[in-house]
Amino acid sequence: MRWLGLAVLALPTVLVSMDLSVLFYAVPALSAELQPTSDQLLWILDLYGFVLAGLLITMGTLGDRFGRRRVLLGGAALFGVASVLAAYAPSTELLIAARAMLGVAGATLAPSTLSLIRTMFTDPRERQIAVSVWTLGFAGGTMIGPVIGGLMLEHFWWGSVFLLNVPVMLLLLVLGPILLPEARNPDPGKFDLGGAALSLAAILPVIYGVKKIAKEGVAWPHLAAIATGLLLGWVFVRQQLRARQPMIDVRLFRHIRFSGSIIACTITYLILAGIGLFIAQYLQLVLGYSPFEAALWSLPGLTGMLLGVGLATAVAATVPPAYLLAGGLALASAGFALFAQVSADSGVLWLVASQVVMATGISAVASIATDLVLATAPPERAGAAAAISETANEFGGAAGIAILGSLGALIYRAGLTGNPPAGLTAEQLTAAGDTLAAAVKLAGELPGQLGQTLLTAARMSFVDGLHWVAWIGAAGCLVLSGFVLVVLRSVRPAAEVRA
Repeated sequence: MRWLGLAVLALPTVLVSMDLSVLFYAVPALSAELQPTSDQLLWILDLYGFVLAGLLITMGTLGDRFGRRRVLLGGAALFGVASVLAAYAPSTELLIAARAMLGVAGATLAPSTLSLIRTMFTDPRERQIAVSVWTLGFAGGTMIGPVIGGLMLEHFWWGSVFLLNVPVMLLLLVLGPILLPEARNPDPGKFDLGGAALSLAAILPVIYGVKKIAKEGVAWPHLAAIATGLLLGWVFVRQQLRARQPMIDVRLFRHIRFSGSIIACTITYLILAGIGLFIAQYLQLVLGYSPFEAALWSLPGLTGMLLGVGLATAVAATVPPAYLLAGGLALASAGFALFAQVSADSGVLWLVASQVVMATGISAVASIATDLVLATAPPERAGAAAAISETANEFGGAAGIAILGSLGALIYRAGLTGNPPAGLTAEQLTAAGDTLAAAVKLAGELPGQLGQTLLTAARMSFVDGLHWVAWIGAAGCLVLSGFVLVVLRSVRPAAEVRA
């Protein structure tokens, strides 16, 4: 029954992460029908992720207090209703509201599924297998979201991408009460409303700031948002330390197994998300694939994920976690080094090979580190611990796109403007130096040889930036590998813990 319950938990996990990317290809059709402004379109695309990240800790704590299965099923019902509203939204405003509802519901699903795994699988070996399945579901959903969205849009209207959620949530509502146990903190105390408000006020400005920097570049309002969030985060930590019944036990971070795993996951997702941004652009703007074709060429990474999670799970019982994490990070570093070998005319095979190697190492790290977080937290705080882990991952991904994306853009602009193609006006050079997409568009409007010269120069400058980011990823993974070897060296493998 437990393993059937795990299969039920994996379904919403896939959908929660899939909804982060499933709208990517629906933008043209959605824009033609609803005609949103540019600001409204950004809210449609980003609001789900903002709300999801901001409410993870609050919803994880509510699960600990009122029952994780109850919160999970309530979130599933809301997710289904919001999906229908989004699919048939007659206006931009209603679609934005539906995306916010999806974010609220998604914030209940992610920590509830992971904390229920902590409750259902008390044996360390079995829990590791279950967490590995959960990791595959969450990471796989992000990768297959664009592919499924592209397939749906070839046959149906833009809103159809949301209706995929409905049958899955109905299945969860039917099978959840049968296969999933109820679990809660037996002594939750009074709900910390002030802490919930502070956590939301701290997380949202930081996520907003790093996402805006990723899209628009560094600006004082974005930096001010991040600074405000960090200040409120400090206030939140102080408030939690004084609270009689805190939302989260921040003293967990004193456990090196917990804090070390959180740091490893955050930095890993930071590097991975930054590289993912460059992979998408390389496939479409350098190699010339359509968005749907580019998404298909990203799927070989799933093979690496399966391999990495399978290998980590197979040896986790006998190999110390520090060695597994360090080995996974070293393998990911090799994948980034492979990615640094691609060129403007090398074709897709180098990219596929690097993706498989990277995904193998990263997925092993994600599954082992997530299990360590759950194992460290007391069972009554499993929901809050799962929410902290997910929030760290969300922040790492957003920061990776902002930091590495900005670095790559800076190198691209410097390379193109430092050695500009002859014949371009200053205005054209400025426009081409903004992004590779802008350069490709401008090249298509220029006459013959001049357009081709600009296109070649822009692609070479972009690949130069890609190489820098890839080598930073390789070096970062090696440094992180040494870090986990040092800080987690005393953590024993699962078989010794069980004994």
